[in-house]
Amino acid sequence: MANKSLFASMLGRLPQANAVNEAGGRAYKLEPKHALAQVAATGTFGNTFYSTAEMQLDEVLKLIDEVDDNQYLAKLTLYAREKAFMKDMPAALLVALSVRDTELMHRVFDRVVDNGRVLRTVFQMIRSGQFKNKAGKGRVGLSSSVQRAFQRWLNNASVGKLLSASIGNDPSLRDILRMARPTPKDNARRAMFGWLTDKAVEKWAPATEADLPVEVQSLIAYRTSESEEAQALIAGGLENVRWDLLSDAAKGPKVWAELARKMGPQALRMNLNTLLRHGVFNVVDRSTDPKDRIADRSVDPTAEHVTDGAVNDNMVDYVAERIADASEIRRSKQFPYQYFAAYLNADDNVPQKIKTALHQAAEIACGNVPELPGPVVIGLDTSGSMSCAVTGNRGRGATSKMRCIDVAALFAAAILRRNPDSIVIPFDTSAYDAKIDPNDSILSIAERLAKYGGGGTDCSLPLVAANQKYAKRKFAGMVLVSDNESWVGTGRHGSTGVMTAWEAFVANHRKLAGKEANPKLVNIDLQPYRSVQACERTDIMNIGGFSDSVFNVIRAFLADDNQRFVAEVEAIEL
Repeated sequence: MANKSLFASMLGRLPQANAVNEAGGRAYKLEPKHALAQVAATGTFGNTFYSTAEMQLDEVLKLIDEVDDNQYLAKLTLYAREKAFMKDMPAALLVALSVRDTELMHRVFDRVVDNGRVLRTVFQMIRSGQFKNKAGKGRVGLSSSVQRAFQRWLNNASVGKLLSASIGNDPSLRDILRMARPTPKDNARRAMFGWLTDKAVEKWAPATEADLPVEVQSLIAYRTSESEEAQALIAGGLENVRWDLLSDAAKGPKVWAELARKMGPQALRMNLNTLLRHGVFNVVDRSTDPKDRIADRSVDPTAEHVTDGAVNDNMVDYVAERIADASEIRRSKQFPYQYFAAYLNADDNVPQKIKTALHQAAEIACGNVPELPGPVVIGLDTSGSMSCAVTGNRGRGATSKMRCIDVAALFAAAILRRNPDSIVIPFDTSAYDAKIDPNDSILSIAERLAKYGGGGTDCSLPLVAANQKYAKRKFAGMVLVSDNESWVGTGRHGSTGVMTAWEAFVANHRKLAGKEANPKLVNIDLQPYRSVQACERTDIMNIGGFSDSVFNVIRAFLADDNQRFVAEVEAIEL
């Protein structure tokens, strides 16, 4: 006969599911603050496996309405930008805040709008009229208060920031300047605004062309250069001007080679296909120092770029070395994710030496992944829905090749590399026995793990498998990486299968290590909606989405630092 005391205690502990997820399975509804935090940390307003961009926007607007706490909304806006490194979501939250609390909006505006792209996004969202106040009225223009925030940003931004903000259209920086109507703080700024809005020079008065910053004058000279060679010389000497301000007017491969040398390691990593397309890896480049290339007139400025398909080893070596610069990777605290994304997106014709450098960089970046307090079981969702692009489907040319399964597999591989006694269990409607050597390269492990499964989703299976196969091993906890759309398998007493299996996992560990055993469950939802498979409590943490900060959050939680997801947001200082 079954152990009645055991099942009676489980009945008392297991909470009944109170929601249905997007796939139709049992789930637990998150309270609004937590649900909004998850979306804010991951949302891209792109089409996902279970949702459209329009549905995501509707959900975000509903959640914002449900969170009647402007202080929290302001802190979440900062969290989404400064901790989760999102772009569109913090812009959306800032616009929502602008119709609810202008004082708080001003306090966070400059921290959220830290570059021109975010400025243009905020402007675009305001003009959409999607964000309404409590009276149900949407704003399609700049209120006087919002206008002051834009004016402050435009007058205080560095020349470099303003130039960077001028990249892109619909809306353009010119549109913003014309609607914000800032009063220039001096003649240099007056000339700058006049030039950015294409006003005739005589309308800049009392400013003149001589008042334009040196960077702008050099940029004008670059754009009006009549030859590739002259343009390349100017580009090599330009200081404090971003490479992407020069790219639209670049006349040939030699200019692009100069732009490549202006890029930092991260820009190089993200633009390998662009450099390939413009012949950078085939251009004659006899000097490695930009100053030498300008000063040494013995270098033939008229030399043609290679036309026979030969590879310029100097440039390939330069790019490879910059990407895999160990000191830079450690300084910037980059994680393997960025290098895996670059590797997946790299064209087949990108030189192999550069692809090898991406592998090397990912290995170095593993050193930035924190070691956990103990081994963990990693449940890796390999179901069909995980094949969706992690940023959602955003249309041709904007959708990342990085799928949810790729992110999940890389995450598992990174933990395994730093914590080799951990166990990875891929699953869909079956749990798979993954034979993984932790000493393999990080990208090879991720690629191998991503090939499992493809069926339905039963998020309880890795826990069930752990309870059966590893019942005599002690773990710090379980990390479940999924889109959380479990629809196969249910738990006891109206709970989810995950909660039922987790209770068994905890009970087993208390048999092994005594009543004081305190394993933790971390549920990472890569594309969160409003429900999860495990309810929030002291031994369970739900995290929405994936960013570099997730590794540190998991480490702290497993180490009994009970800083919850919402608490982490609330800890942000305004």
